[in-house]
Amino acid sequence: MRQRRQRSVFVRPMLATLIDKPFDDSAWVFETKWDGFRIVARIDRGKVTLYSRNGKKVSERYPSIVQALSKINHDAVIDGELVALDRRGRSRFQLLQNALRTSARLRYCAFDLTFLDGRDMRKLPLLNRKAALKRILPAGNIVRFSRHRVENGTRFFKQARKAGEEGIMGKRSASIYRSGVRSRDWLKIKTGWEQEAVIVGFTRPQRSRKYFGSLALAVRDGKRWRYIGHVGTGFDATSLRAIHAKLAPLKTAAKPFDQKVKYEAQTTWVRPKLVGEVKFTEWTARGEMRHPAFLGLRDDKRAADVIMERSGRV
Repeated sequence: MRQRRQRSVFVRPMLATLIDKPFDDSAWVFETKWDGFRIVARIDRGKVTLYSRNGKKVSERYPSIVQALSKINHDAVIDGELVALDRRGRSRFQLLQNALRTSARLRYCAFDLTFLDGRDMRKLPLLNRKAALKRILPAGNIVRFSRHRVENGTRFFKQARKAGEEGIMGKRSASIYRSGVRSRDWLKIKTGWEQEAVIVGFTRPQRSRKYFGSLALAVRDGKRWRYIGHVGTGFDATSLRAIHAKLAPLKTAAKPFDQKVKYEAQTTWVRPKLVGEVKFTEWTARGEMRHPAFLGLRDDKRAADVIMERSGRV
């Protein structure tokens, strides 16, 4: 039964801290690290509103998710990840990029509950919130409860790496939900290297390629931009055209760096507005990505919020 209206329209998501290896601890639980878009779902008297991580309404883009969540017979604010699944049931960010024009299998993986029937759940322990979330989720495949495992993060990480998944999340069982805070109560452990990056330029196309050759990438470093390399792989004809169309209005004569960077004579600079996701093998000693490959654009994060993610220890 509903008690009263939700107090908040949008709850800023809690953020996780990157660490370098898995661990075992009976005070922690471990979940799959989903490879998609963070989505906060608000259900108010049957009306569903989906918000991206930075608070933009995206409900109209994903009608199947809205319809599935509308079956929840409660007012609630849910935290989760929108994903597209491959044939083996693994979430893949690249598939999500083309979800609106393909038949990608979209799913909403719900992992936390911040409000329920007007009650602020954020001060409750994580496992209490997850138990309440599991009770209210509708039956069916589109909305899924993100299951957790207790204590044994090392084994779960090995399973995730063998399955080709992005990684795992470790969460302190008794932790509260800290909106908008990057906390060490939530930890992410990746099976490979990925980094959000801001596009600050593009090079001339070579040979048979059209539109551009590679993208110049940067992250925020205090009040300045820091160069982290160029990426020239991971594009198809459709993405080359689409990305170039978004970059063309952003052209500028202003170079974002003080230092000289590679391919500079071939690079057209753009205002730092577009954010992409890049996978790579490792960081070089100069702080550049080695063997980067572009995964896709993401509009759920502001360029000014993109920083270099360095892994630490527990």
